[in-house]
Amino acid sequence: MRGLAGALPSILLGLLLTSTPGALGANPGLVARITNKGLEYAAREGLLVLEQELRKTTLPDFSSDFKIRHVGKGQYSFYSLEVHSCALRGSALQPLPQHGLSLSISDSSIRVRGRWKVRKGFLKLQNSFDLSVKGITISVDLQLGSEPSGRPTVTASKCSGRIRDVDVEISGGLRWLLNVFHEQIESRFRRVLESKICEMIQKSVTSDLQPYLQTLPVTADIDGFISIDYSLVEPPRAAAQTLDVMFKGEIFQPNHHSSVALLAPVMHLPGEHDHMVYFAISDYVFNTASLVYHEAGYLSFSITNDMIPPDSIFKLTTKSFRAFAPRLARLYPNMNLELQGAVASAPLLNFGSGNLSLAPVMEIEGFLLPPSSVRVPVFRLSVATNVSITSTFNATKISGYMKPEKVQVELKESKVGQFNMELLEAFINDYLLNVLYSEINDQLSVGLPLPLLKRVQLYDLVVQIHKNFLFLGANVQYVRA
Repeated sequence: MRGLAGALPSILLGLLLTSTPGALGANPGLVARITNKGLEYAAREGLLVLEQELRKTTLPDFSSDFKIRHVGKGQYSFYSLEVHSCALRGSALQPLPQHGLSLSISDSSIRVRGRWKVRKGFLKLQNSFDLSVKGITISVDLQLGSEPSGRPTVTASKCSGRIRDVDVEISGGLRWLLNVFHEQIESRFRRVLESKICEMIQKSVTSDLQPYLQTLPVTADIDGFISIDYSLVEPPRAAAQTLDVMFKGEIFQPNHHSSVALLAPVMHLPGEHDHMVYFAISDYVFNTASLVYHEAGYLSFSITNDMIPPDSIFKLTTKSFRAFAPRLARLYPNMNLELQGAVASAPLLNFGSGNLSLAPVMEIEGFLLPPSSVRVPVFRLSVATNVSITSTFNATKISGYMKPEKVQVELKESKVGQFNMELLEAFINDYLLNVLYSEINDQLSVGLPLPLLKRVQLYDLVVQIHKNFLFLGANVQYVRA
């Protein structure tokens, strides 16, 4: 029955559950939903794993005394009981509202081989036997929960196992003796096997499945600077046709994990069931990343002349800036300039009709760099643009690509007179589009890891954009080691 531990965590619960603590009742930033189609796949894969594990199972020996008229007293034993074949034909894994999951297996059979021996006084005989067990029915309820640490829990809350028919075929010279007790032996086998079914399932859940879930990582690193908190905000929620797992989904800086001034929105998930699993990723996930980057100063930049591409027609010198601000070049000839920019506030992701966008506003300040003195501020600009974002989704993560529109530049302050704003816009556009946003897209290509365990692969991927969240659909393939 160890197959139960191998099938369910890796294919179903392991597909979705990771964690650290989240506030009970808080809206999740990410929801993973398994549909009936996904549960059916998990049940089929679970049967295959269970069959493999059953073939490795050794059943307990048992023995009994006998007394036959004209023969006297003796003892028989059945030992070295090994499952050599099994056929698990019917299974179902269904949501159990308010509880978790209900697993049932029916119309199944196994064949067992072993040895028998009879001892009567100084006489001892032994040989082999075959045991056919038919009409096996197993039903178990799996209670899903979460502990204070935010990690998932699972317990077998109810279990029953029934066997319709047991048939023993005994070989050897004294099989007539054992055949006298044929019904008694078969009845004994049935009781032993039925008692073992739930005992092994309970042991598997307690000793294998639950510890396996406890080893799941509670966070996932993204790019070496930020991580995502995949804590459960409440126990997994079973409905009539789905199992939903709610994650906190907050981006944070590992060395400085403080609460963010954002609330995750309510997500109204579509009632789609074409795929096995769906992920709803709210704007909260992306916007907490923006807040963390902004707070850490990652959304600011500094441009000096040595950073300008060699083939650029614009340079960060007062001579090159003659075309932008003639008075600047006359007052400060042959000096280098530095531009310092920062996003005024953390840009928040907008979910429009079928598209994603940002509208960042940057403040850029220009400084003179005299050879032997401190920097001298000479002008200040406001730079605004709209940025469209294309999301891409693969088997393990979701990534993005920024495509900015032409920026609009406004002169906020100048200590060197008027500027040729048309030329200045062209210079800033050239740098932002070809250098800065290229670097940002390199970072975005790292992607946001989805809460999956190893050996689980996604395919048939679809992406939809809804109000406040991305909705990703996929089918699942479990890759055996």
